[in-house]
Amino acid sequence: NKQMKIIYQNTDGSVAVITPAANCSLTDAQTAAKDVPTGLAYKIVEDSVVPSDRTFRNAWAVDASTLTDGVGD
Repeated sequence: NKQMKIIYQNTDGSVAVITPAANCSLTDAQTAAKDVPTGLAYKIVEDSVVPSDRTFRNAWAVDASTLTDGVGD
């Protein structure tokens, strides 16, 4: 079972990453709808898509047009 991440772009342009709890009863999509801020688009991706080196985390960027899996409730 692959670990997934939920990514979205904050209103200030920064990239946010949510790691759903492995033992959570919600699906990744349910977690995203619940935890992504209202109205912000998100994408559910494999863990390997998110850089493991957090040194330049503030410089991470995402193309907003790829955030197509849903919108936060």
